[in-house]
Amino acid sequence: MENSVEQLIERYHKALQRKQSWESHWRECYEYALPQRENVSSPYAGGYEGAKQNLHLYDGTAADAVDQLASSLLAELTPPWAKWFGLKAGPELTPEESQQISATLEKTADILLQNFEHSNFAVEIHQCYLDLVTAGTASLMFEEAPLGEASAFRFYAVPLREIALEESADGRIDTTYRCSEVGLSEIRLRFPDAELPPELLQRFENDTGLKLSLLEAVVPNYSGVGALGYRYTAVLFDENVSLSDHLVIREGIFTTSPFINFRWLKAPGEVYGRSPVMKALPDIKTANKVVELILKNASISVTGIWQADDDGILNPANIKLVPGAIIPKAVGSKGLTPLEAPGKFDISQLVLEDLRSRINHALLADRLGQVNVPNMTATEVLERSAEMARILGASFGRLQTELLTPLLKRAFQILRRRGDVANFDLDGKTVDLQYKSPLAMVQGRRDVNNISDWLGMVGSMGLAGQSAVNLFETAKYLGKTLNVPASLINETAPDLSALAGEGSDDLLPNQL
Repeated sequence: MENSVEQLIERYHKALQRKQSWESHWRECYEYALPQRENVSSPYAGGYEGAKQNLHLYDGTAADAVDQLASSLLAELTPPWAKWFGLKAGPELTPEESQQISATLEKTADILLQNFEHSNFAVEIHQCYLDLVTAGTASLMFEEAPLGEASAFRFYAVPLREIALEESADGRIDTTYRCSEVGLSEIRLRFPDAELPPELLQRFENDTGLKLSLLEAVVPNYSGVGALGYRYTAVLFDENVSLSDHLVIREGIFTTSPFINFRWLKAPGEVYGRSPVMKALPDIKTANKVVELILKNASISVTGIWQADDDGILNPANIKLVPGAIIPKAVGSKGLTPLEAPGKFDISQLVLEDLRSRINHALLADRLGQVNVPNMTATEVLERSAEMARILGASFGRLQTELLTPLLKRAFQILRRRGDVANFDLDGKTVDLQYKSPLAMVQGRRDVNNISDWLGMVGSMGLAGQSAVNLFETAKYLGKTLNVPASLINETAPDLSALAGEGSDDLLPNQL
């Protein structure tokens, strides 16, 4: 076992070397777009907790746009206190079977949602969205909370400095290495059953501030039918000691990976993602420099640049350019004379406005931001939603595959193992996931709008046109498209002949 752990550590170091080529790029993105979250270097690059990280930042356009885009992703993909997902019967079930399990699926989805709402999911996923928009890659650690807590879920937005990733042959980043610094208290909290050798306990006793490296490796177990689970290994070691002194404190098998890694955009041949901040970085840096020059020019305009004859009496070191100051001069000398600037920097405002416009456009702030237009019509709202879906379509497809689906499947596996939900397979055949976020509902609302227009046109054609409408199937389709709870939709048509009345000439729509 020792050799395999040593190989695991060496494999981690190789993944870390491949990651180092990205760190300078990430650091620059965080410096200009998200300075308050130091996510690449040491946690306290300024030297202490709470140190200022934006000493060289003069323009806040990018930082504001990043915050708006991350908030839009939170509201459009995983809105807090809203039912952004559900469960539905798969294609292999008959209508009768779908009707029978509809109540169970609704209850299961409600239990899942309740656990998400009572956990720290909304807080941590927002941090992940900030990382996603800034660096293009984010990692969410999804752990099972101890029994007795309000939620079975516990989340942690893993900083990029702690992780190294590997991509599998099918394009998934399902191999994760997380290396963090832990002390004795952290080890006892996360691994209460870990047996530490006496010499290590003695080291912690002699040095209460001792920190060791904790490597958590999650590697998929592949077979001929795909991944059969994920092998988890937690290794405690000291970087200053040889690899032979490592200590394995936890091993196990996960059905689903506790690390959910996702990307904004992926270039072919690259493991880590690329972000909208990377695309806008030249404009962001230029705008920051333009504002810096404007401030310097403003300082010169206020205080001025002065010249004086060196007559042996004037001492520049004793001169203070403040309002009300009296500067002595020799009789007959010119004294202190302002130096005229060669030109003005008025064109900078036009350049800055154009740069800020391009930054907001690249970070989608001008298209996803809140529109202060009162009394918008339903058509205007629908068109705006369609525009948002078109803009985020490619990114939403990747996020659905790399974030939402693994997230919900792991949540279901945890609750099923605890016995909190019914025991069935979430395999897409018998039971499938259903996304109900505002962004996922855009196409459904467009389909409903098309059907509504069609029904309106058919209604003006009289009985001949209305005979083409199957109202029962139309009502069922509208309910499913709008994600109406399955318990409210009948799968089989009831007998409505009694409603027509005996001898009545009124025909039901399905009888025409």
